[in-house]
Amino acid sequence: MNKNKLFGSMLIIAGTTIGAGMLALPIASAGLGFTVSSIVMIVIWAFMAYTALLMIEVHQFASKDATLHTLAYKLLGRKGQVVASFSMMFLFYALCAAYIAGGGEQVYEKLKLISEDFPIQSGAIIFTLIISSVVTISTRSVDLLNRFLFVVKFVVLAVMLAFLFPFTSIEKLVNMPTSNALVLASLPVVFTSFGFHGSIPSIVKYVGKDIKSLKIIMLTGSALPLIVYILWQLVSHGSISQTQLLENESLSSFINALSVVVNSSYISAMISIFANLALATSFLGVSLGLFDFIQDVLSSKEKRASRVIASLVTFLPPLGFALFYPQGFIKALGFAAFALVILALFLPAAMVYKQRQSTNEGYKVAGGNFALVLVALFGLCIILVQVLQIFKVL
Repeated sequence: MNKNKLFGSMLIIAGTTIGAGMLALPIASAGLGFTVSSIVMIVIWAFMAYTALLMIEVHQFASKDATLHTLAYKLLGRKGQVVASFSMMFLFYALCAAYIAGGGEQVYEKLKLISEDFPIQSGAIIFTLIISSVVTISTRSVDLLNRFLFVVKFVVLAVMLAFLFPFTSIEKLVNMPTSNALVLASLPVVFTSFGFHGSIPSIVKYVGKDIKSLKIIMLTGSALPLIVYILWQLVSHGSISQTQLLENESLSSFINALSVVVNSSYISAMISIFANLALATSFLGVSLGLFDFIQDVLSSKEKRASRVIASLVTFLPPLGFALFYPQGFIKALGFAAFALVILALFLPAAMVYKQRQSTNEGYKVAGGNFALVLVALFGLCIILVQVLQIFKVL
């Protein structure tokens, strides 16, 4: 296995997972305390890593170019393919639109420093053109750019943690949940913070069906975000009291609270830089997964034309919505957990179950049918909590 591709693929998984939403995790888990929120994250990571391995099991008997569109039809029939395609496109288009809106706003702020004459839409257009060009060229180009951005993001994160660590207090870290219901309420938010499954077919296509390497990529690539999240929770929960965290309902107020703690405005600048880099790396990973999916759906015989057309279908709809209906897609993100449950939990479990009925050969993830049922029950739990939150019951 090419170690260069192995390393790059790990970073694509990690970069896709670690988005700007990471910054809001301390707010979402404010009422849980550091210990319980860390346990919740470890449990959710375990489920997501397990279903990533299930996807590898599914891919071993398909073409290395197969996407979820193809796999679902092969194992679950036309109805399964429709469910898979709708979930994939809803989730990824919503994410892409949100990333374009967020990244475009940051680019526009930089353009205003050059001239006030730039239209507000120019930031989103430029941001989309840059990312779409990289994705359209090849997965290799995504790998190279993602490596650079990820390294810079990691350095910025390390500086942030170094700034905050001296202000971490053990007394603040031992706080327990203010309410047991908050543990359930946190599940959808934390769950969506570990979403990377839509990028798995692109990784398989890039590195080939090397089961051992793919297992390393999925486990290591998803474990990196877990470590980063726990460290971020450590310094945020440890430097700000639980009462203060509960009072911060917005990201800006949370950042201001951190700035007050360290008595430095640099923390705000570093968090802003990290958020920008997180937007870019997440957009790269998500749009790559959507691009390969769209290309598979179009299945054009002319490869070059297929990449151009797939690029237009991938990027124009979310760009249009981000420009003209940004609030609509931001609201749609609130329902992202539903699509992600189908994509990352239900479909891998269902496809593996069907595949195991027809063959006993090849790589099999441990756990048997009991583990598949457990995955499905966990998915139902996420959906139930989300529904209760929508109706303000929880």
